[in-house]
Amino acid sequence: MSKAKLTVFFEEPFWVGLYEREDDGQYEVSKVTFGAEPKDYAVYAYFLANFHTLRFSPSLEAAADEERRINPKRRQREAQKAIQVSGIGTKAQQALKLQQEQGKLERRTRSREQREAEAERQFQLKQQKRKEKRRGH
Repeated sequence: MSKAKLTVFFEEPFWVGLYEREDDGQYEVSKVTFGAEPKDYAVYAYFLANFHTLRFSPSLEAAADEERRINPKRRQREAQKAIQVSGIGTKAQQALKLQQEQGKLERRTRSREQREAEAERQFQLKQQKRKEKRRGH
């Protein structure tokens, strides 16, 4: 069973959308930063146009939900409470943190490879100059 949830909240100084999805026991989250406060139709249009470009966090194991019938009034109270709550759930925070750490590791390896390639290029340049000097132009 698939579940998806979108939460839009204000996180100084921007409005942020948190898209959470759960599918086959796997939980993933993506964070989208909006500028000014987005209208409902703008958020809907954004997700329709850019859903394929969202970067989701690595999958986490989702907690098993019990299937039970909830009283409609209780469901309405819970929905109101979810709207009033500012911030994001701890599972979403963990998933975003994991995504951030992976991005950081990727950037580190990429920059290290670039640094090593530049050092190798400089070394080859220096070697070539030494050879040219020894030839005695």
